[in-house]
Amino acid sequence: MGLAIVKTCTLVGMEALNVTVEVHLANGLPAFSIVGLPETSVKEAKDRVRSAILNSGFSFPAKRITVNLAPADVPKSGGRFDLPIAIGILAAAGDVPLACLNDMAFCGELALSGAIRPVNGAIATALSISQQGLTLVTSEQDADAAVRVPEAKVHGSVSLQQLSAGLNGQSAFNLKDSQVIEPQFNESLLDMSEVQGQHLAKRALELAAAGAHNLLMMGPPGTGKTMLASRLPGILPSLTEQQAIEVAAINSVSAQQRELEQWYIPPFRSPHHSASMVALVGGGSNPKPGEITLAHHGVLFLDELPEFARSTLDALRQPLESGEVHISRAALQVRFPSRFQLVAAMNPSPCGYYQGQQLRSNPDQILKYLGKLSGPFLDRFDLSVEVAELPKGSLTQHAQGESSAQIKQRVINARKLQLERSGKLNSQLSGKELHQHASLSLENSEFLESSISQLGLSARAFHRVWRLARTIADLKQQKDIQRNDIVEALSYRAMDRLLKRLSA
Repeated sequence: MGLAIVKTCTLVGMEALNVTVEVHLANGLPAFSIVGLPETSVKEAKDRVRSAILNSGFSFPAKRITVNLAPADVPKSGGRFDLPIAIGILAAAGDVPLACLNDMAFCGELALSGAIRPVNGAIATALSISQQGLTLVTSEQDADAAVRVPEAKVHGSVSLQQLSAGLNGQSAFNLKDSQVIEPQFNESLLDMSEVQGQHLAKRALELAAAGAHNLLMMGPPGTGKTMLASRLPGILPSLTEQQAIEVAAINSVSAQQRELEQWYIPPFRSPHHSASMVALVGGGSNPKPGEITLAHHGVLFLDELPEFARSTLDALRQPLESGEVHISRAALQVRFPSRFQLVAAMNPSPCGYYQGQQLRSNPDQILKYLGKLSGPFLDRFDLSVEVAELPKGSLTQHAQGESSAQIKQRVINARKLQLERSGKLNSQLSGKELHQHASLSLENSEFLESSISQLGLSARAFHRVWRLARTIADLKQQKDIQRNDIVEALSYRAMDRLLKRLSA
């Protein structure tokens, strides 16, 4: 009789939980059973493993084979258990030395030929395995991705036969060299200098980038709202190494490869307005990240905002405040990070206009259209600006505006001030931290309160205007918030002014 224990892990949300694969070979009628709450894709591993072992030149044990996936109360899914099961059978049969399994973890799907195929979550798996000081053994493709994790020890093999030869000392068993990714200029990023006019909207984008504020742009069709939003990644600071790893781990869990040239670029997600709540927030029977998690440390752009289902938009309210989303199911609860910046664009009425000869909607129709957006959801926007039609002759002019690189440098300087002062960006400051790091003089405090009262805004809007004023001062490299900073912050309330005018 033989017993082998192989280490691996399973993905539950964003976390890679340790799983022990116990393989027991016993005398009796030949049989092959897998226990430990395996789903259908894991049960099917029996046929893949048998064919892979035979086609790799080994004899399949004519024994009673029992495979236990511990802990038994965690559901196991996917083909990632094929390789550890096969290695366990070979080790229990004496074809692979047991001693070499102590400091290794295996993960990979097997082809019938014995080739090792990639699986989802390579980077998330490497993060978990490296924290335990183990060597991750996986496919060549997954190994190339996993070595991007700092201090990860990774070995990649193309086939079960090659891997077994390395474990037996018959060939070299080399670890992949760590891959240091240097920040590089990406020519694919769109430049702000290509946008004609729209100085107010450009200023709003710069403020949004400097303090990670949520931005709502509204205006008639064809005024450049989408064009402006698509250029936001070009003025955002590059991701830190830790942030880049987190974003890459999220992409790996979602079966999306993050290219090297995009490694330090903040993600930009733009789902269609027909996206469901699960697609946006995340979920499913086996919870997967949604668009708000894929936009972690980046931008979520919602175009044609009122066309989204109201319940879908309201589901974003809690993640916008907390920076994470909790998905609860009967069997498990998972947490996905979702610290994203929300940028949205919309028309101000069903016909696309709210003044002028082209207006084909009355105030009641406009209010009904805007009523698709709840007040608490609109409260989450720090800035709302009008993107007006360009004056006649603007499109034929070739005036060169500021480049994204110039704006980006100011954004970096402003963020540096914020991080040195409070350790976080202005949009993340709590009420207590605002009093500590963005204090107002008595006159300015009274001015802000009276202005908020006259506009009929909520206490949440009061704090958002306050945070925005702090960002305006940071862009000027000012120590204290001045009256004109508050006035400018109050000017970015276009939606509130529109609703007040329509309801008057």
